[in-house]
Amino acid sequence: MNNHLTREELKKHRKAGRILAEVREKTAKKITVGASILETAVFAEDLIRSLGGQLAFPCNLSRNEDAAHYTPGAGDTSVFGEDMVKLDIGVHIDGYIADAAVTIDLSDHPELVEASKAGLAAAIDLIHTGIDTTEIGAAIESAIVEFGYKPISNLTGHGLERYRTHAPPSIPNIHVRGGTVLAEGQVVAIEPFATDGAGRIRDTPRSEIYHLATENPRLPRIPRARALLKEMMEYKTLPFAKRWFSGEKIDFTFRSLEKSGLIESYPVLTEVTGALVSQAEHTVIVTADGCEVITG
Repeated sequence: MNNHLTREELKKHRKAGRILAEVREKTAKKITVGASILETAVFAEDLIRSLGGQLAFPCNLSRNEDAAHYTPGAGDTSVFGEDMVKLDIGVHIDGYIADAAVTIDLSDHPELVEASKAGLAAAIDLIHTGIDTTEIGAAIESAIVEFGYKPISNLTGHGLERYRTHAPPSIPNIHVRGGTVLAEGQVVAIEPFATDGAGRIRDTPRSEIYHLATENPRLPRIPRARALLKEMMEYKTLPFAKRWFSGEKIDFTFRSLEKSGLIESYPVLTEVTGALVSQAEHTVIVTADGCEVITG
């Protein structure tokens, strides 16, 4: 784990954060009842590129009981209803990532949205060089519980490294034993989720997001699969959406590459009882006496 980023590397994180903040604000305004989910995702992704950034992962638009990892497929015709929508965006500059999320509530559950925001604020207030992540998790849990909700116990915040969206350390959303001490210069994503359900998520069979199992995979013999895998290698180990690729028998070729162990999927994560979930997230740089929020 590299805590000693250069001034130039930190500038790239900050630039990614500035782009993300603008994209988040403009995309959030697109999320209204009746708006196309696919068009909203494409809008966000195109705007990132037009502002000089690259996609750290596909635009996530997880709704209601789905906590994370939902992005629309190429033929998705669905629209937003009276949903609780989690807009989760990732931007990178030369591999240096910013990651942030906001909940747009079309379902009229404002207290649940405030609960995850309060968890995020409590964590940001605490962070500084030398803090243990157990303290952060306890503060997040306490803030969410004060609103009468539960944090999602098996989702966490995470470190951000070059071309790695989920790097150590894991930052819990509940009080746990055995944490990690944060060091000056670390870049981390704080990511509380709140729910009125059981406070746990499970994998679903649904997935539209994938990543390479290794940065330098062996190329398959079948020409179609070989060509597709070469396209995927442009993303290194960052996640990508199936809808970003075109060609003959895409679904079959994706299944073939996954079965061969060359790519892995990110299943949509859903609350185990089907309860609503809200999310709030910022990326911060740990400083000696606090932290710098780069996605504000």
